[in-house]
Amino acid sequence: MKIFLNVLCLACLLLISCGDDKNETEDVDAAKKAQQQQPLITEDAIEKFDYTDYALSSESEERLENWKKYQELAIQISYLKKADLSFFNSEKEPLKKFLDEFNKSVPKTLRTNQILSRIAILETNMLKLNENLNLDNIEDRLKLMGVKDVLEAFSNLNYQINKKLERDFYDKIKPE
Repeated sequence: MKIFLNVLCLACLLLISCGDDKNETEDVDAAKKAQQQQPLITEDAIEKFDYTDYALSSESEERLENWKKYQELAIQISYLKKADLSFFNSEKEPLKKFLDEFNKSVPKTLRTNQILSRIAILETNMLKLNENLNLDNIEDRLKLMGVKDVLEAFSNLNYQINKKLERDFYDKIKPE
């Protein structure tokens, strides 16, 4: 009789303790949905980044106006600054194809180690951002940092291009 009462008490305890799990999972699911509905990657969040955004000088813009892949990338970066992630959020293959064409189309005058290394860093950050945006288990904070990394890498590429073309210009000037 004692065994029967102990088993009965244990069964009652089990039934009572099992009922609370459903409410907790509903609360967790509701919190996740609320977090997903409010994207962290917004134009305001991107504008608040603390980095030096180098633009091309007017002379550099003139020299690079025929480099079509750079112009395409500059347009995509401007969209990225407005929180339009469509280019970086797409499949990996079109992005890789674009990056390969970008690397092949670098003008000969810009094929220096400094510029090629900045291009490699930009490529790495773009592919990393693509991976982060396509994975669901990556936190929005890391996705936002990926956006910042791409913007910084593009800015550093612009800085190196300006520096190279300015150096070339001053090398042409001969002292009297």
